[in-house]
Amino acid sequence: MNRLKRYHFEQYNLLLVLVILAIAGFGCLMINSAGDTSMFFRQIIGIIIGTTIMIVVSLIDYNFILKFFWLIYVGIIGILIFVRTFGTDLETGAYRWIKITDTFSIQPSEFVKILMILFMAKFLTVYREKINSFRFLGITAIVMGFPLLLLYKQPDLSTTILIFAVLIMMIYCNGLSYRNIFIILLCVIPVVVTLFIYIQTPNQTLLKPYQRNRILAFRYPDNEEYNNLKYQQDQALKAIGSGQLYGKGYNSDDPNTQKNSGAIPVQESDFIFAVIGEELGFVGCCFLILLLAFLVFECIIVSVYAKDYQGRLICCGYAALIAFSTFINIGVVTELLPNTGLPLPFVSQGLSSLMSLFGGAGIVLNVSLQRRRRLN
Repeated sequence: MNRLKRYHFEQYNLLLVLVILAIAGFGCLMINSAGDTSMFFRQIIGIIIGTTIMIVVSLIDYNFILKFFWLIYVGIIGILIFVRTFGTDLETGAYRWIKITDTFSIQPSEFVKILMILFMAKFLTVYREKINSFRFLGITAIVMGFPLLLLYKQPDLSTTILIFAVLIMMIYCNGLSYRNIFIILLCVIPVVVTLFIYIQTPNQTLLKPYQRNRILAFRYPDNEEYNNLKYQQDQALKAIGSGQLYGKGYNSDDPNTQKNSGAIPVQESDFIFAVIGEELGFVGCCFLILLLAFLVFECIIVSVYAKDYQGRLICCGYAALIAFSTFINIGVVTELLPNTGLPLPFVSQGLSSLMSLFGGAGIVLNVSLQRRRRLN
């Protein structure tokens, strides 16, 4: 209660709330067009619950939460081990989901994204003076590597790469020197090139066969052997191209569209951007991208005015999460990246992703509520 009395509620970042609700509402409308009525109402309920979570979390002092950063880390490891032991994937047998009922499952890796941002924000702040020590960077790599390895083993390569990219951005924002960045790149680039060559060999053991084949399908798009692996992306690209400038109209009932013909699998989740391109055209796609870009920009602005480094890193991490998730999702749909399953933030159908993103937004709002000075 004393903490609440010290908040300046006239500085509550309503603009950030409105942008998030606008994106989520836009996504809800597109899910209504892409899926069935049950998915639409389920997403509405998710937005209502998520908004409540966001508001409640925004009133909890993030400094209090970060006092338990090692407990958060242990919780992350515990969650991932639990998923590895008891989790299931109803389609492929991978360990990604926890089945609650016959019709409802949660994907813990979505919550791990936010929890890792919180942990690393405090961890990097506590040891900020050692950020340019190679010994500390080695320790950081080990601390990061354990949960990422558990994610990779689910297997969930796309989420592993996403979280890794977000954490690297947070390390950079914490003051990593350009000299060290240059040295690290000199060491990492040859390793990455070697690994990329290795995973294309028939007897490689780093990736599952389907993961390797998706990369080969991207690497050799004209090879007929991999045509079936590019089917989703090919159909999604046709849908976006057919929408042209203004699209074919929202919730079009034309049976010849890619959406209505059933040519785009999981069009209500991972490939929702294809539906947006087909029905709302280039204009609709740009509108959504601008909204997401504004959300990222607003988070960066909040980070600039954060009262401490851990608040700044939380905002930078959340901004990176939204930016990288958007880039990867749209990159997959437009065949700029190999096929992988990542949701479009606040737009794709999926309650786990929605709840985690709303929760993360609540923490950013709390950072904004305690900012150093009023934004003009």
